[in-house]
Amino acid sequence: MYDWNPPGSIPAARAWQDTFLDLHGSSRLTVADDGPWAGRLDWQRSATFGMVLCGNVREEFTRQPRHIRADPRGTFELLMPIAGTARVEQGSTAAQIGPGALALCEIDRPVAFAHAADFVSIAMIIPAVEVERRSPAATRTPPAVDGANGLGRLIRRMALTLHEERAQLTETTFDFAGGQLLDLLFYAADGGTDTAPAGQRARVEEEIRRYVRRHADRPELSIAVIAGALGWSPRYLQDVLRDAGTTARDLIRAERLRLARTRLGSPAWGGRSIAQIAYACGFASHAVFTTAYRREFGETPRDTRAVA
Repeated sequence: MYDWNPPGSIPAARAWQDTFLDLHGSSRLTVADDGPWAGRLDWQRSATFGMVLCGNVREEFTRQPRHIRADPRGTFELLMPIAGTARVEQGSTAAQIGPGALALCEIDRPVAFAHAADFVSIAMIIPAVEVERRSPAATRTPPAVDGANGLGRLIRRMALTLHEERAQLTETTFDFAGGQLLDLLFYAADGGTDTAPAGQRARVEEEIRRYVRRHADRPELSIAVIAGALGWSPRYLQDVLRDAGTTARDLIRAERLRLARTRLGSPAWGGRSIAQIAYACGFASHAVFTTAYRREFGETPRDTRAVA
């Protein structure tokens, strides 16, 4: 499921409010316009992420405990102002945000948001599970990221491009890009270092290893394929594996060799040649397989089969 509204459309006031509540959740919502209705509300969403560009109206949005109980969303929103300023309050934190800010809010905690008619912002709607898997600490204390410079500025530009090109994207493309945007956000929040955050390194490593074990026989398996399947950026996964003392190439080769050794000793594969088993385990050639096998196990595939 990937859907969007036609670029450039301006919904009527009632439709604007209905759509806003559908996207952001039940709340107390007050909107006003000082002239002819000009409220802007452009959106796109998949089964995983949503993105909304909203503004040109005076608005007060308050989501209180009774709204949350009636309409729990299990989401966060990353607010990225384009023009004007808005006041955001959540818990003990209150801030005035404007262009250059990146503000992450949890929609299932009471929040208040207000701005004048000159305010325009893009918001990314993110499942809480996607935040948790990248940074458990962020679910308790949303990170502070400078959106005016460096990676923060890149994140804002990426979000705008994703939104501008919404009619050209497939759900797979949108979700993959949304996952990369989140990776960049938490990478920037962690200081932009070359090391994956320690709090999630072990869990991500296990996700990678589990995926490789299940798909080692796919000839096209690579760090890019793994990243796309798990919702992380290739560089991030490379960082995690480097911290674990390995690489994607070494991990994939080791899993393919383990799989081949199991099959060489299995009666179910007794009717297959060694070359056929090599190809079925993801190796591109019999020669490459034999060399790697001897280096790993100190014997040839034929030796293994002979004692099976």
